[in-house]
Amino acid sequence: MDRTIAVEKELTPVIQYLSEKGYKVESIEFGSDYSKNIDKYDAVVVTGMNKDFLGMQDVVSKIPVIEARGMTAEQVYWQLNTSLKQ
Repeated sequence: MDRTIAVEKELTPVIQYLSEKGYKVESIEFGSDYSKNIDKYDAVVVTGMNKDFLGMQDVVSKIPVIEARGMTAEQVYWQLNTSLKQ
């Protein structure tokens, strides 16, 4: 699988699970530094604790953003696969 997924560093189980499933995963801390490079990822997984995860409230991106709050690593994986197929 040639997909690169950005995952908030707090989501260690998700990082491990997605890596095991063949995704290239980058564990990152979101902030304004990532907003300009966000399009290098195929998707982003966030904790959901910070709605303004890119440091900008009105960022427009064509990539899926998965909010992992309340989800298992497997649920995130299935949501990610569904989002990437669209």
